[in-house]
Amino acid sequence: MKTKERKDLHTKSLAELRTLLKSAKETLLDYNLEKSQNKLKNTRQIFLKKKEIAQILSVMREKEIEK
Repeated sequence: MKTKERKDLHTKSLAELRTLLKSAKETLLDYNLEKSQNKLKNTRQIFLKKKEIAQILSVMREKEIEK
């Protein structure tokens, strides 16, 4: 996730963040499935997707604390 995309997370609402989180988790599940079937060429994608999920969760927690 690029810096601009990370900054855009702070402008989104909790509902939008939840949908992003859901899609990111589904993508991670697909990557893990492809890895287990030896179809995934770039295994670094798994690490990057986990990092993206963590960033989304962090922003969601910050917004919950603000309320």
